[in-house]
Amino acid sequence: MRAIVITRFGGPEVLAIEERPDPTPEAHQVLIAVEAFGLNHAEVYFRSGAWGAAAEITGIECVGVVRKDPAGELREGTRVAALVGGMGRTLNGSYAELVAVPRTNVVAIPSDLPWEALAAIPESYATAWAALVGILKLQPDQTVLVRGATSALGQAATNIAVHLGANVIATTRNRERAARLRELGAHEVLIESGQLAERIRSEHPHGIAAVLDIVGNTTVFDSLAALRRGGTVCQVGFLGGGGPLTLDPVFRIPSGRHLTAFASALVLGDAEFPLREIPFDAIFGRAAAGIYQSRPARVFGFEEIVAAHRTLEAGDAFGKIVVRVDG
Repeated sequence: MRAIVITRFGGPEVLAIEERPDPTPEAHQVLIAVEAFGLNHAEVYFRSGAWGAAAEITGIECVGVVRKDPAGELREGTRVAALVGGMGRTLNGSYAELVAVPRTNVVAIPSDLPWEALAAIPESYATAWAALVGILKLQPDQTVLVRGATSALGQAATNIAVHLGANVIATTRNRERAARLRELGAHEVLIESGQLAERIRSEHPHGIAAVLDIVGNTTVFDSLAALRRGGTVCQVGFLGGGGPLTLDPVFRIPSGRHLTAFASALVLGDAEFPLREIPFDAIFGRAAAGIYQSRPARVFGFEEIVAAHRTLEAGDAFGKIVVRVDG
């Protein structure tokens, strides 16, 4: 099979298309013929070496058809999505024509949307749903701040929160992209400065219910300061940069507020966060109906992977970047 491999740690240019043996699925895995996959910042960290050892073939999600299921639970030819479960980290991932994925991390797709449209959905929407509904317990009429809302994950979160009936405050670094967030239904759009708590509290004197923080370590303390008593910040990304965070809870976490995180690449599909808790049927259905505006921002061919990663790192796509294997 053809696969995109990390030839060494570095920039996008270290990704190369090479021939590799077809994977053989183990008893607990499903072999998938990959049709398309979305790009994620996790793959930048794997490729650059920022997260240490990584699989030779990266990629944490894909859509395609079942080639073989040793357990017989999924018929050959079934349209499926696969996400995380060690892909790209401890297992060869989805940047290939074939991938073997733990069965716990594979779901059937009840949709005939084009492959590139399907590929824009799995990881972003699963992460956003798990964080907003599973962790933050977001309710209608509550106010949620989505920091980093023009990212693929941020747009997914905005779509979900708006459909749930929440009041969404969305942030972006780029004024030109504010209109897009309003199109998604955000009630208010703020230009991300890293210091927004005071402004938010001028409109919400008692604070807001929840923050989904995709910017990360550079904004998390400001996010906590925007909360009402009993409110929660859930950190799900590092758009503003990662690295260690010095935390003195008594002095940095306001009393009665909560800080948590959701590391989808590490836990989605395990016993505590099973994929059955994500309503994929409804998510794909809402995408097909246009309720969720989930179309990919850019679609690249398999041979254009270096350009695709450069676009991802530059932040030029304004949404999900997708690669078609036969594109």
